[in-house]
Amino acid sequence: MNEDQIQRVRRICTDLPETYEKLSHGEPAFFVGKRMYAMFANNHHNDGRVAVWLPAPAGMQSVLIESEPEKFFKPPYVGVRGWVGIELSAINNEELEAYLYQAWHMIAPKWLHARR
Repeated sequence: MNEDQIQRVRRICTDLPETYEKLSHGEPAFFVGKRMYAMFANNHHNDGRVAVWLPAPAGMQSVLIESEPEKFFKPPYVGVRGWVGIELSAINNEELEAYLYQAWHMIAPKWLHARR
């Protein structure tokens, strides 16, 4: 596992209220309530990517992928539900934090929003 990249994702996610981490399909995943909002993917099925998968707002998946295909991709399994993959080597910390917060905000219960 790429420890630097998982620590980077973990550091951002665990700063978000009520976030907890557990393994999902053998990879670290981040949850709020009972719902996942981010999943680390380390060379998933030998795809060569070290990435994070997360939900994107409606209609944004294709916009992101088409605008920056070196950074964004449609991940397996969850891509059909509008999730986007982000190649971690292609994104800076500030951008990554913004996308992870957006994903958390989409999934977190409304009552938690005021705590961020």
